[in-house]
Amino acid sequence: MRIGLLTGGGDCPGLNGVIRSAVIQAVDVYADECVGFLDGWRGPLENDSIPLPVSAVRDILPVGGTILGTSRTNAGTPERVEQITANLRQAGVDALIPIGGEDTLGVAAKLAEAGVRCIGVPKTIDNDLSGTDVTFGFTTAVQIATDTVDRVLTTSASHHRAIVVEVMGRHAGWIALQTGLAGGACATLIPEVPFDVDEIAARVSALTAQRRPAVVVVAEGAVPTSLVEGEERILDEFGHVAIGGIAGWIAEQIAAKSGVETRTVVVGHAQRGGTPTAFDRVLTTRLGIAAVDALHRGESAVMVAVRGEDIQTVSLAEATGTLRTVPPELFHRLDALMAHT
Repeated sequence: MRIGLLTGGGDCPGLNGVIRSAVIQAVDVYADECVGFLDGWRGPLENDSIPLPVSAVRDILPVGGTILGTSRTNAGTPERVEQITANLRQAGVDALIPIGGEDTLGVAAKLAEAGVRCIGVPKTIDNDLSGTDVTFGFTTAVQIATDTVDRVLTTSASHHRAIVVEVMGRHAGWIALQTGLAGGACATLIPEVPFDVDEIAARVSALTAQRRPAVVVVAEGAVPTSLVEGEERILDEFGHVAIGGIAGWIAEQIAAKSGVETRTVVVGHAQRGGTPTAFDRVLTTRLGIAAVDALHRGESAVMVAVRGEDIQTVSLAEATGTLRTVPPELFHRLDALMAHT
């Protein structure tokens, strides 16, 4: 079998781990041949690929990013699906292993409908894909964000300042929630539950009066209960709004309402870069192996997924149908704890 691999969407710790284990499993166990399409869906659209022998992937497990490059190219239109299908046939590629989030795997689902054998691997630091208990890259992102909170806690206490730490999370607040809990934040703000800035300012004021640290963790997609009209936003190829900068607005509001000097830290792309944690290295190794095994069982239009301690397959339709977001009832239970930090 000739297998094509690609990585789409944002970079993520662990992408190289999936590539490595999938290639080694395919070549050593099944005597397959592997090729890597470059820069996400642009690769198969333009028939731009490189060979992937075992020697090219043997040492990449701890390396961040992706050796194949990535992009947010939207290949989901009927014309582009047809073009990719023709290019794969011309290149003699029998099956694809696309590694990505909802957009990348959404395109994979359309290709599967068109007859291309596809086994998806879930990738997103936001941990918001349905059908799987966890996505690789998430634990690394949370650890990086928590390390940041650990460092600014002491600065907050020393200077009697509040610090607002902005983390990624467009529609799902999993990174923010776990970072806030692990880091001992006094408040965590997530997209799923609008926040009252007056309440946050009151928490900050009470803590700084006691000479204690006051750190607020906010997901980039969080919104206040009184929505503020913003400028027209830039959209990417999938129609997503380019968001961020909420930390600055919150810091201004806290300072104005509490009189406490407030600073901001935007963790930003550091969450997506660098070496993956041990957990993510093990998880990506298992997912790459499982994807190749699924191909050789004759499966298609599925995604390998974590279910408890097992790796199973679920349909791409289930995986991309709805986002996995933080249940508000879970958030409120945990927020009550943070309010007493």
